[in-house]
Amino acid sequence: MPEATAMFWAIKICTTGMGEAASDFMGTRPVLLAAALVAISGTALIWLLLLQLRADRYLPWVYWGTVAMVSVFGTVAADGLRVVLGLSYLTTTIAFALTVAAILTAWYRTERTLSIHDITTLRRELFYWSTVIATFALGTAAGDLTANSLGLGYLDSGLLFLAAIAAPYLLHRGAALNATTAFWAAYIVTRPLGASFADWGAVPVHDGGLHLGTGPVTLVLLALIVALVRQERSTTAALRTVPGAAL
Repeated sequence: MPEATAMFWAIKICTTGMGEAASDFMGTRPVLLAAALVAISGTALIWLLLLQLRADRYLPWVYWGTVAMVSVFGTVAADGLRVVLGLSYLTTTIAFALTVAAILTAWYRTERTLSIHDITTLRRELFYWSTVIATFALGTAAGDLTANSLGLGYLDSGLLFLAAIAAPYLLHRGAALNATTAFWAAYIVTRPLGASFADWGAVPVHDGGLHLGTGPVTLVLLALIVALVRQERSTTAALRTVPGAAL
């Protein structure tokens, strides 16, 4: 697992926005093309996840590629499930929140830890990725709930979640929240945070957005992810050359 540095959070937020924009882009394509794109993203997710599970160390491109594909395919799956079953945003938000809670509970009862620094076995990593997938689904539903059902719109939703993600950081700095709890609280919020701002940039002006389009927003965020991961790799490599440097 990577260290939860500022770079980690920046890349994570970009992947959530990219996944939201990419999912919306696929949803507006002709049926056969959309189905092909969904199939490709699902296949890429499975392939990258297998590579990640087989890796014996942190490989930035594999790890972040997996996160990116979870964001794309997970958003499609979460939205599709809601539409097919005819569920409200509130219902899916509650359902996915309970799912995340159930996975974290099972993980803790089995391993007695939820720390990403203790993911040293395959079983713990499976718990980790199950949690990641569930948090993406929860964040998708929560972001749509605030923007649509509660009528906040995408920009105000983004600002709301920007304020929300500061809470676990401040509580942890004030010693009111331990590092593991603060990490997972912030991790969940990154999904609706990134998605809300991506939607704001992509949707038409009459829907409260900048009308940049889902395709351009996807490409810009994808390029930003690549640049940030390259920077992270360079920084990590530089630290390894410094005697006694702690990573």
